[in-house]
Amino acid sequence: GIQKQKNEKKKKSDGDDGTVEEELAMARAAIRRAASRRANASSVPAHGEDVPLLSTIYRNPTAFFRSYTEMERRFRVYVYEEGEPPLVHEGPCKNIYTTEGRFIEEMEITRPDSGGRRRLRTWDPARAHAFFLPFSVTNMVHFIHRPSPYDHTTFKRFVADYVDVIASKHPFWNRSAGADHFMLSCHDWGPHASRSNPNLYENSIRALCNANTSEGFDPRKDVSIPEINLYTGHVPRQLLSPRLPGLASRPYLAFFAGGLHGPIRHLLLRHWKGRDAGLPVHEYLPHGLDYYSFMLRSRFCLCPSGYEVASPRVVEAIYAECVPVIISKSYVLPFSDVLRWESFSVSVAVEDIPRLKQVLEGVSMAELSRLRDGVKAVKRHFVLNQPAKRFDVFHMILHSVWLRRLNIKLV
Repeated sequence: GIQKQKNEKKKKSDGDDGTVEEELAMARAAIRRAASRRANASSVPAHGEDVPLLSTIYRNPTAFFRSYTEMERRFRVYVYEEGEPPLVHEGPCKNIYTTEGRFIEEMEITRPDSGGRRRLRTWDPARAHAFFLPFSVTNMVHFIHRPSPYDHTTFKRFVADYVDVIASKHPFWNRSAGADHFMLSCHDWGPHASRSNPNLYENSIRALCNANTSEGFDPRKDVSIPEINLYTGHVPRQLLSPRLPGLASRPYLAFFAGGLHGPIRHLLLRHWKGRDAGLPVHEYLPHGLDYYSFMLRSRFCLCPSGYEVASPRVVEAIYAECVPVIISKSYVLPFSDVLRWESFSVSVAVEDIPRLKQVLEGVSMAELSRLRDGVKAVKRHFVLNQPAKRFDVFHMILHSVWLRRLNIKLV
């Protein structure tokens, strides 16, 4: 009897009493039932939302909504308390790494089971479905990186040591070989940081802006997150108007301005820089011209990859209600397991850059109007709110982690 009690107590402390897996099994069954009842309606009612979810932007709208509500109902994330700021528990909340800092901040301030809706965080690791490693690769690079530009040793050692501390103090990492743990990084070197521990790289869920399959990103277990560049920490005021210009008020076919970073931009600028007044392409915008004004006056916004696959222009375009034109190789687009990117963006192959104008002019006005409706509908999924709101980018990232934890893909 005493030994049985000890075994039951150990199971509970290890989070191995079966409750967590039973909850996941019930969620999987509910989502599969919803997936089999694919709705044909143009919108999906979302309880508590003023505007229904536009069904055309989702791969399976009924499955997505059921999965999302199951996440709200069941998903619990444990945030490790080990580590000291600023390398852990903090991140940059403005500039090109905004997504990283704001996600860490939101996880840190989230309180379990407060208010009317149950929260996604738990302080009881035995009840957790996933475990967050709250280190900031961006802050590591800023504070402890040494001058040699491509030497990743210092911050990789920090990550390795941090995982070793977690594994030695808690039973959860070793129990799953890290498979129910996740990290998040918007720094280009996030993938390098994950290589500091073999299980972190091979088993754990890596939420990355740099979602490049040619560099080891695995969409079956990893999560692509949007790169959001908020210079001041806030969305530019030009993009905050409740009514942005319609298609009739957008005289430019497409627009791009940006530095000569990487071979794709080099090709774009070589073919189109200064070539067509109706398709303004600049390396750097001339003094006195406003970047966001061009976006608001363009029907398409060009989003070529730089040295890395992600581009903050994708989210900027969505904010400006300008149809994003994705020009990249090996890029897994954010939330693409649930979102139909073809319903609100256009993809142009790198080889077709010389034909860019022909490709975009080939999009009919009716199709362009549908794409722009999709952009407006999907915007809520790319907005950073303080505090976070349902269906915003914070919750969409968590939903992607939730799907990986369920180990299913909504199609």
